[in-house]
Amino acid sequence: MSSETEIHPFRVGMPDDAITDLRRRITATRRPSRELVADRSQGVQLATIQELSRYWATDYDWRACEAKLNALPQFKTEIDGVDIHFIHVKSRHGNALPMIITHGWPGSVIELLGVVGPLTDPTANGGSAQDAFDLVLPSLPGYGFSAAPTEVGWDPGRVARAWAELMGRLGYPRYGAQGGDWGSLVSAALGRRHPARVLGVHLNFVVAFPDPGTIADLTEREQAALASMKYYGDWDSGYSKQQSTRPQTIGYGLVDSPAGLCAWIVEKFWSWTDSDGDPASVLTRDELLDNVMMYWLPATGASSARMYWESFAKPLLGPVEIPVGCSIFPKEIFRPSRRWAEKQFADLRYFNELEKGGHFAAFEQPEAFVAEVRAAFSSFR
Repeated sequence: MSSETEIHPFRVGMPDDAITDLRRRITATRRPSRELVADRSQGVQLATIQELSRYWATDYDWRACEAKLNALPQFKTEIDGVDIHFIHVKSRHGNALPMIITHGWPGSVIELLGVVGPLTDPTANGGSAQDAFDLVLPSLPGYGFSAAPTEVGWDPGRVARAWAELMGRLGYPRYGAQGGDWGSLVSAALGRRHPARVLGVHLNFVVAFPDPGTIADLTEREQAALASMKYYGDWDSGYSKQQSTRPQTIGYGLVDSPAGLCAWIVEKFWSWTDSDGDPASVLTRDELLDNVMMYWLPATGASSARMYWESFAKPLLGPVEIPVGCSIFPKEIFRPSRRWAEKQFADLRYFNELEKGGHFAAFEQPEAFVAEVRAAFSSFR
């Protein structure tokens, strides 16, 4: 392996000064006046951010999160000019299937930590040896501890190309791919571009729209899905418009203000989790802040937002011919029907609609997520 393709062990070790600076900034926050409504329709409420910021500055322990990350094998390798951070956990089972899982925005590898054990060691977690996976969990370029690209062009297709290179360097000639949010588009692109190497793709965020032949004959379930899409477009997509048009502008605030970054991210956990409007009912404050820290500490507010700028002006979809499995969680942004998904995926082997869970499926409902991954890939193997 040449120096350009070497894989180096990596450990997270943020300096104490970074934590001290964070606490100073939280304490010095200039906050807006209180919202003028009793609900969250104007955004994250002042009292919510005040209390979460207080906890963040006084009680939250980043070192505990750091220890969780460092308990897993982490690495970095340069691909296409970008230093990529990834977690690589091998199963003790010899027949384990390699699988690369890709997160999205505003997530990180943090949301996947709870499924590592069950997926790599199924016999200790309610499964059988044939359910075992070797896991590769990369941070998207410009996210977490992956470096930010220094040139334009890093859309989901280019990330997929980098992931194919990564899996090749790890010695995996054939593997599965899984993803939600941007990870869904990256995983689909990986399967589309490398069908001889990717044996199947599982998605928990499924972008598929009705074709003209079904518009006049929508089921009640499909009508509800379209209503949800309309609500997203009308009331819930402002972040994507900003990030897809002016990521640099929003980046100054996200990199400089902990409270601003926290509100920008936590709003999506309020809106997209299956939590009756209270993310703390499915995720702890520590879990929410662990994920926020993956944006704060490496200062990725602008670089992570650029994925939208890179992608929204280009076609995001395309037919996927290899086997695909889809898990539809009830509070996901887009919830296509099976017949819509079949138009997008020629070989749809698995399709299931669940009763609980939202956009951050592995984070919110790790047991259900693991069961879905196992079920989908059992139809691929």
